[in-house]
This record gives sequence, structure tokens and C-alpha cells, in this order.
Amino acid sequence: MILRKIQPGASRGVWLSRVALRQELFFSSAVPHQPVPPLAQTLQGYLLALEPLLPPEELSHTRRMVQQFGKPGGLGQSLQKGLEKRAWHTKNWITDWWVQWAYLESRQPLPVHSSPAISLPKRDYSDWRGQLVFASKLIAAVLDFKAKINTGQLPVEYMRGKPLCMELFPLLFSSCRIPGPKHDYITHHGRSRRSPTHITVVRNYQFFQLEVYNSDGSRMTESQIHGQLLRIRSQSWKTDKEPMGILTSEHRHTWGEAYNRLLRDKLNKESVQAIEKGLFSVCLDSPVMRISDEKYASRMAAQVLHGGGTFSNSGNRWFDKTLQFVVGEDGSWGLLYEQATAEGPPIATLLDHILEYCKKPDPKRAPLVPLPMPKKLYFHIDREIKRDIENAKQNLDILINDLDVNVFNFRKFGKELPKQHSMSPNSFIQVALQLAYYRVHNEVCPSCDIASQRMFRGGRTEFIRSPTNQTLKFLLAFDDPSISALRGQAIDRHLLGLKLQAISEGLSIPKIFMDTAYGLATHWKLRTGQVSNTDSVMCFGPLVPDGYAICYNPQADHVHFSITAFNCCEETHAETLALTLKNTLCELQELLQPTV
Repeated sequence: MILRKIQPGASRGVWLSRVALRQELFFSSAVPHQPVPPLAQTLQGYLLALEPLLPPEELSHTRRMVQQFGKPGGLGQSLQKGLEKRAWHTKNWITDWWVQWAYLESRQPLPVHSSPAISLPKRDYSDWRGQLVFASKLIAAVLDFKAKINTGQLPVEYMRGKPLCMELFPLLFSSCRIPGPKHDYITHHGRSRRSPTHITVVRNYQFFQLEVYNSDGSRMTESQIHGQLLRIRSQSWKTDKEPMGILTSEHRHTWGEAYNRLLRDKLNKESVQAIEKGLFSVCLDSPVMRISDEKYASRMAAQVLHGGGTFSNSGNRWFDKTLQFVVGEDGSWGLLYEQATAEGPPIATLLDHILEYCKKPDPKRAPLVPLPMPKKLYFHIDREIKRDIENAKQNLDILINDLDVNVFNFRKFGKELPKQHSMSPNSFIQVALQLAYYRVHNEVCPSCDIASQRMFRGGRTEFIRSPTNQTLKFLLAFDDPSISALRGQAIDRHLLGLKLQAISEGLSIPKIFMDTAYGLATHWKLRTGQVSNTDSVMCFGPLVPDGYAICYNPQADHVHFSITAFNCCEETHAETLALTLKNTLCELQELLQPTV
């Protein structure tokens, strides 16, 4: 068997087998390397992005600074050459830096601040029996998806006729983020010589290791999994168990210190490693307080996002885990994912597969073989760990109470309306968001939508900026096949790369990045994202304390929206922006379809 070690920074002590190497080649070899954009083009785009945001005198000051940075023989030219050299010698010149800078070095808690949640349409059951039946089918569906990855049967995805990089898919399973004092790191156990064969199931704050493959290597059937979930239920009645998962919701430095204390004990170390190595986690949530139909969607999105608090289901999460599926007793369900490894498009593909699989009957009968009892994971909790848990509970409840979540379904029209007028639905909604924000706050603000970079090997994401000086240009840009973000030519990752290149060369941070204009341009008051799964709702928190996060899902005749804001900021209010957005959409409809 041929083995080689993963590149430094990707994970620790994980070895690739010949099968894994073959997978890596299959998932990434058909796409080109990501280009480094021309320096002059990026600097010009940066100044254009600043024009709607800065007064003339400040813009003039920044323009002089940018010109000095980009002049022939200047610092910018030198850093550009460094980036181009890096691009020649690495798989992707920005991805490792981006993951490290945007995720692993961030010290903010993962719930709300980082990990997105996707809430899916309510299932047709309302008790624990239906919960376990559906959870069994969900687990079988995810295992079926993993089998397609392992056997090379997962079709390569295309965008505008070009293949996309598929290398994130194998990394979704048996991966976990590990806290550290200054930065986190990612472990990938799925490509080791002995790949894990279990998942983690959590109920009433109690964790179980559930084997999901038979001794002959075949996947367990739905009925086998269901029988095991019944056993887990019988072993996890509500007790005074400490919610260990709450620890993972802490500030990353705080959790890193608690993590080291926790793993000093052998029993704790074994339990934590079982969670980290599991293929994925399934959270069997308890019922939540009944609320009005109008607020139900908001409550369900919040449940998936953070668990609802320490008196609800937050103890059923291990926020470091890459994939966590949430299944409630009332028919609610969804997915929470950690972004350092997982990103939106692969998650959307996984969810599409689950939804299709769930339409089918159980394809196999359960073999008549006895199965081992699911292994309950125990923890030894000393006085220090008890204190860590209490602090984490208090901090998470503060964070949850500070987050305002407003989810609604706009039913006046959907994506067919802008299509009828030769407009991109995405661009149409983006204009509505900008206009609604302006009406509430009487200003334009830095706003970012996410563009995939998977047309390049190892590519992750890039920001599509708005507003621009001319809203029409912005609107048309989303529908233009030559849009720069989709050709690896947008400005934000390039600017970040130049800054990090200077740091890697031991230089002082260039003045262009210390300028107040750069701080303003990257203070994203409006963070937006789109999900395209049928009637699903994505939800995450704002990037800045005085900002919003808005996710939308345009369907043929309606659009799902989720808006979040922090209550601690007196200027932002999710419900006010939601009402303004509804009115704005109606007025844009009137503009396109004036009444006689």
C-alpha cells in the first residue's frame, strides 16, 4: 500500500492510502489552477468599490496611497511577484491562507459567528417514533452519498459548461476542527489507513458511538439503524448529565484551554476522539416550546443554528464537528456545518441527495444478525471542567439572547418574475436588499455576496461586492458570464493575499491595508448568501456587531428569507429590515409590472 502525508497545515498525522490518492486526482485534476489577478486591475477595482463609500477628500487620499503602492518597482509589484511565485508552487495560492485567516485564526465562537445552519421543510411526524424513523432514513441517505464518493460514482459538477473542483466532498466525513490557543487546526480521519465506521448520536446531552457498517463491510439498513436508535433512546432518558457539548460553543481560546484540561483524563480523551473521528453527528433534539405559525420558521432556524440555549438543545451539539444533522421530535430538521472544511455548494449537493433518497422506500431487509449495543461515551468531570461548563452555558445564552432571527416566506412572486424581464433572480434580490438597507439606514454600506471559486483546483469562495456607483451595472454584473469573480479576478482575496504575502516575507503591513478606507471597505454590514435547495432556509449571524446577515432561497413563485442582527446594536433591527424588504420587493414588482 502506498502512503503519503497530507501537506503541512491541512491536518496532523493523517496518512493517505492509494485509494485516497486516486480520489484526490479524480476530484481535482480536471480543473485549472486559480490565477493571480493583475495588480493594476485589482487596485483599480478597489478604488471603484470605495467610490460609493467615501467622501471625495478621503477618496483622494486613498487614491494617492494606492498609486504609491502599485507604482512600477514599488512594494505592490514586489508582493505581486511573490504571489505569482506562490501560485506556481502550490495547488492554490490563496485557499490555505484564506482558511487559516478567515476561519482557523478567528477566535470568535463557532455558533452564530461562523457555522451556517440550513433548516429544511418540516417532515410529516410529530413524536419520537417518527423522529427515529426519519433519523434512520437520513443516516442511510448520508451513508449512500458517502458510498458514491468512495466509489467514484458522484458525478462531476459543472458550471457554465466547465467542471468544478470536487475535492471538498471526501473531506466532509470524519473531520473535525480542533481548538488551539492561537489558532485551530483540522483533523481528517476519513483518509487514514483505518477509516472510521461509526457516527455520533446525541440525545439529552448524552453522546453515543454508533457503528453503521456490518462486520462484512456492508452499510447497515434503515431498519438496523432504527433498531439501534431505539436502543440509544432507552439509554438516554433525561438525567442531570452535564451538557459537555456546550464547551465547544465557547470563544476559541477559552475552549482551547478547557480542551487541554479535558483531555488530561484518559476516559475524556477517548470519548472526545470518538466524536472527532465519527463520520458525522446526528442530534436527536427534544421538543421545543410551541409558538405561533408565524414565528415557527424563525424558531426552527435558530434551533439548528445554536440549539436554542442551555435549557433547550444546545447541549446536543459538538460545534467543532464538520457535519451535524439535527432531527427534532416535532418534524423539524436541518444541518449545521463547520466552514473551515465544508462550504455551501457541496452541502447543497449532499442535501439534494438526501431529499431524493428520502422519497424512496427502504431498499433492503435487515439481516438477522445480532448487533452490538451502541457505545455510550462517558466523561469524568472534575471541578475545573464543571466550572468551564457553567461559564460556557452563561456565555452561550448571552450570545443566543443577543441574536435576533427573522425568517419569512415572501409569497407575492418568486424567481420567475425577474426571469420574465431577462434579469437574474440573484441580482434582482441583491438590488432589493441594497435598497431596503438604504431606506432603513439612509446610507449605502459594504455588502458581500459569496461566489464559488470551485472552477479552480482547490478553490473556495470570493466576495461579490456591492454597491457600485451605478446599480444597473451591479445588476447586470450578476447575469454577465464574464463576471470577474467567476473568473478568479475579483479583488478581495487578491488584496488579502498581498497583505499576507508581506507578512510571510517578514515585512511590515503595507500602509494601504492600515488606511481607514480599507477598514471601512471590509466592514461588511451586509453579509448575504443564497441557498438553492427546495424550500430550505439558510441562517447565520452577521459578520460585524452593527451589521446584518441575510440569506435567501428563490423558488419559482416565492422566496425564503432569513435575516439576523444583534440586539446589542441599537441601530440594527431584523424585523424592521424584513418589513422594509417586503415593501421594497412589492415596489420593484410594480416597477416591472405597472398596474393600468
